[in-house]
Order: sequence, then structure tokens, then C-alpha cells
Amino acid sequence: MTKATTTVGKGVANFLRHLRERNASVHTIKAYSHDLALFAGYAGSRGWKAIDHITVRGFLAQLYERGLSKTSVARALAGVRSLYRWLGQEGIVAQNPAKLVATPRLPKKLPRVPTIEEINSVIDGSMPEVAAFPERDRLIFELLYGCGIRNSELTAINLDDIRVSAEAILIRGKGKKERYAPFGDSAKAALKAYLPERAKTLSDSKKHSPALLINRRGGRLTTRSVGRIVKKIAVAKGLSPDVHPHTLRHAFGTHMLEEGADLRAIQELLGHERLATTQRYTQLSMKHVLQVYDQTHPRAK
Repeated sequence: MTKATTTVGKGVANFLRHLRERNASVHTIKAYSHDLALFAGYAGSRGWKAIDHITVRGFLAQLYERGLSKTSVARALAGVRSLYRWLGQEGIVAQNPAKLVATPRLPKKLPRVPTIEEINSVIDGSMPEVAAFPERDRLIFELLYGCGIRNSELTAINLDDIRVSAEAILIRGKGKKERYAPFGDSAKAALKAYLPERAKTLSDSKKHSPALLINRRGGRLTTRSVGRIVKKIAVAKGLSPDVHPHTLRHAFGTHMLEEGADLRAIQELLGHERLATTQRYTQLSMKHVLQVYDQTHPRAK
């Protein structure tokens, strides 16, 4: 009996057809096709009622035996869950046994943090030719790196949130919690250069927007647009294509820690509820650890 004629094989084929009709990405369909073909092969002639969470665990165990990584196994499990979710919507199955199987614990990989010199090389000097709105784009970098704010917090800033005299910005963080993020002279200069261009853009577009950061049509800039802007400019300035808005937030915390800032102060600035989050986030560098050891441990002096 071939996979295509088994109960599971037919279900997988119909699910993939559904994804194509929904215009799912080519990469998604390719990944699901591969992983679910393996699942159909493992299930063999079993019907849906004969497959439970023990069966799904057995399937994952087989993948491990084949030498697949935790990431690949986790992707396969996600594919099986999606298959069952669709089967449930179609009324073919009543339960999703894959939901009862824990996802393999994946190692938490934080992106490499650019050095202070690398960040300065991006922000200092003129913006590259790829910058569609140079004054605004410089301000984006100044605020993401200078204030350590999240992309969503950046795009939510309104003009009224800026306290120029206090050199601080009202930030609306996760869980609707508000905090003030200080900004320095560099961000202040970028803000001063951008505001006249913002006013001109709004005048040209005949729109009014409360948003600090706007697009050329006068609308609020989206997080997706900020991501594209950051990546494009970073690459043009010689940084890795892996750089995204959150990378600048990582850099903010890590660089402050390396320069001797107190961890609790960084926690406050980043808007973290728990100090443990900040400790992971700032990626305590060996340079900083050795420096603290040399300065504070009695036997190191």
C-alpha cells in the first residue's frame, strides 16, 4: 500500500492542496510536504482513530533515530499539528493528538550583537543612498539604539509623547505599561533635523498624523517597514543581513553593561519586569565578567 492510498496519505494530500489554494508560501508547502510524507510513512495503514499522542511521540522518536536535529523535529511536530487542526475544521477528526506532545526544547540563540564601533559606523556620517527618507531613517536608528526600545514601541510614539526639555520620550510598553526613555544629544539632533521634513511631508500629503514616524504618504510607519529600513541601511553600511530592530535593542543593553551600567538600571530602561530577562538579554560578555572579577574579587587584586 503506497502512502498516497493510505488514510493519512490522502489526508496529507488534501491538506497540501488546501494550502496551495490558500496561496501559502512555496517554502511552507515544501517543508510540510517533506515532513508530512514522513508522518504518513510512519502511520502506515493506520486510520485516524488509531493514531494517538503515543503514535506521534513514536514518530518523533523515529526522526531522532534518523539523526534529525531538535529544530527539524520541532518543525515536523508543528506540521502534524497544523494537519490535525485542518482535519478538525473539516470534521474529519475530533481531537488533535499532536497537541498533547511537547515541543522539543530548542536552545535559545540570541543574534550576535554588533560592536559599538559597528553601530557608530552605521549612524555616524551620511545615510546611504538606499535611505528613502534619510532624516527619518537616522532618527529610527538613534531611537532604537539610543533608547533601547522595541520596534512596536517605536512606531507607537506620537509627537506629543516627546518631552524635548526633559530629553525623554513616553513609551507604551507591553501590557500597556508606560515608562519614560531618556534620549541624548545625538537623538535630539536627529529629531531636530527630522521634524521640519515631517511637517513638509504632511503638508504635501494633505494629511494630519499624530505619529512621530511617518511614511511619504503621511501615514504612521509600520513595524514591518521599520524592519525593512533597518536591514537595508545596515547592509548598505557593511553590517550583517541578520540585523533587525531587535538587534539594536540587544546592542543597547549589552553596550551599556560593557560600559559599566548597573543591571537594574538597564532593566528599567528596557522595560523588563524581571531582572532575569535583562540578564539573558544583555548577553553578559566575557570581557565584562572578567572586568568585574578583576575589580571586585579580593583574590584577583
